Formats: sequence, structure tokens, C-alpha cells
Amino acid sequence: MPHEKLLVSAGDSVLIVVDLQERLSAAMPAAERDLAIANTRLLLTAASRLGVPVLLTEQYPKGLGPTVGPVAEALPAGATRREKTCFSGAALDQSGRSQAILAGMESHVCILQSALELIETGRQVFVVEDACCSRAAPNHANAMERMRAGGVVVTNTESVLFEWLRDARHEHFKAISALLR
Repeated sequence: MPHEKLLVSAGDSVLIVVDLQERLSAAMPAAERDLAIANTRLLLTAASRLGVPVLLTEQYPKGLGPTVGPVAEALPAGATRREKTCFSGAALDQSGRSQAILAGMESHVCILQSALELIETGRQVFVVEDACCSRAAPNHANAMERMRAGGVVVTNTESVLFEWLRDARHEHFKAISALLR
């Protein structure tokens, strides 16, 4: 990975929020679901302030319902929403950004397939582990291991936020760091 950046960059990345939908989220363990939703909201708020484009996918919304309210409410103006039936959402990203930051459900299905397909297209992929979940913890852990082996950088919400900012003198530092309190 020597030619790739080791840190995420707000100017190079797109935030892809994958399938955080009502009926799907109801099947998740409550603590993991609530953490994924809360951290995705943080990522969306920061993306909005920093001008990071957002793609939100919904897997067959007729069956799995719409995006959960707290995430839908946090979507920045100009976010792209796309319905899908294919598990991977990689082909839906038309941002042209070299880095893809992924959050959502389920880690071992739609996140995994999206991440690995994005890697195959030459993109640098960061999966925000604490903004993702699966119905079963072993499936989530296996997905993170598979993605690491496939060249995906597994990271966390706070790392992404502070890498996007890069400096405490950034004009949005106080507002974004206040979100973490």
C-alpha cells in the first residue's frame, strides 16, 4: 500500500452509509445497532460540515423498510440515496473520490461485498468498525478479518473524524470535537 494514503482525507473521500434500515436494524443486537447508528450520525454530521459527499444505500426498501429515522434526519443536503437489490453498493458510488469510507449493516454481507468490490476497482477503502454491525458478533468479527486480509483499512469513528480535520486549528475542530462529548 505504499502508493496509497495511510490516513483518510476529507478532500479525497466519500462516506457510504449502507442499509441502516428499519426492519434490518430490528434484527440487530440492540447495543451494537445503537452504537452503529450513533456513530453513523457523527460521521454524517462531520461529513456535512466538511463537504464530504455522502451516498446512502437502501437494500430492497419495500421489504426492509426505509432508513432509520435518526440516520435519515442526519443526512446532509445533497446526499445521494440509492435503492438496491444487489448486496454490494460499490457500483452506486459515482463520486469519483479515491477513498471510500463505509458504515452500516450487515458487516458480513453488504459492507463486506461493497468494500471488496471497491478495492477491486482501485479505490482505497476504510470500514468504520464501530459504525457497522451484524446480527451475530462472530459474523461481524469474521467480516472485519476478511476485509483486512483483502486490503481494506478497518478503522473507527473518532479516527475518521480527526483524520478529516487533521489539525486542532481547523475551522470545524471545536464543533466536531464537541460531538464526541
